[in-house]
Amino acid sequence: MATRAGGGKPLNILLVRVSSLGDVLHNLPMVADIARHFPDANIDWVVEEGYVSLVRLNPRVRNIIPFALRRWRKSLGKPETRAEIKGFFRTLRAQQYDYVFDTQGLLKTGVIMGAARVVKGGRKVGLANGSEGSGYEGISRVFHNLSISTDPRTHAVARGRIVAGAALGYAVDTPADFGLPPVSADEARPAWMPAEPYAVYFHGTARDPKKWAPDNWIALGRELAPMTILLPWGSPKEKAEAEHVAAALPNARVLPKLSMADAMLLARHASLVIGVDTGLTHIAAAFVRPTVEIYADSPRWKTEGNWSPRIINLGDRGAPPSVPEVLAAAKSLLAS
Repeated sequence: MATRAGGGKPLNILLVRVSSLGDVLHNLPMVADIARHFPDANIDWVVEEGYVSLVRLNPRVRNIIPFALRRWRKSLGKPETRAEIKGFFRTLRAQQYDYVFDTQGLLKTGVIMGAARVVKGGRKVGLANGSEGSGYEGISRVFHNLSISTDPRTHAVARGRIVAGAALGYAVDTPADFGLPPVSADEARPAWMPAEPYAVYFHGTARDPKKWAPDNWIALGRELAPMTILLPWGSPKEKAEAEHVAAALPNARVLPKLSMADAMLLARHASLVIGVDTGLTHIAAAFVRPTVEIYADSPRWKTEGNWSPRIINLGDRGAPPSVPEVLAAAKSLLAS
């Protein structure tokens, strides 16, 4: 079992997982695992500023250090941007850590790990290899003094948990706990959210091959009527797709542009979520909402929700599910 280098004081631990939305989400169970074995541990996290609201939902994370590379790279020549970058590294280096974990395995996350300070005898822990189809960059290993190997087909949630367990000396033998708050019946709802039970279609994703055909969403919506269906969107193209589906469904409504915090609220209160392989679908599953995950052009083994019977995974790479399959799954979740 790991102890603090130089004494019995609480461990100070830094997690480096900056993006993307789904990857940050899948890293959250590391926090519960560490806290279960080291209840006094102080856990900090470096994450892209757009995902701070997600990490903030986990009360076991002490400090969040926002990283803004996506914004900084657009204005690197400006003095204010350079000052902000210096401020980031100053904040990063303000604390000495016993363990720093880079579970993303990229050059940029390796640089962050390299800049972080550790106590004498502290460990910088990272991935010795990537998973199948990942963007892993081998150069990231130069920033580790402990590299952990995982099977190339390790589930996205399990990977970070295994790395932390191997470094800290415990077995990963419990279901994934994302540390997200449960739904409260008396919680105030924003004006755009209906009071009655609703379904959400998380239909949008960056890669078109991962999408489910618009006619499928429409056919499914007709079978779910009169249940209200809400259609969020994140880009003009996704908005047009949502409007196309809503035009054919009197029980469907296109939502206004939502912030990340509101999109998570949408998932958290849904009575049913049906979505493609995308971050918000996985967030709904992490909230343990009744969720049907649709796989069309990505491997199901990599991200499927497997921690609750309220999650049903359908399809696989090159084999999207049919409307009857998704409908049957939806009805079984609503019935239970």
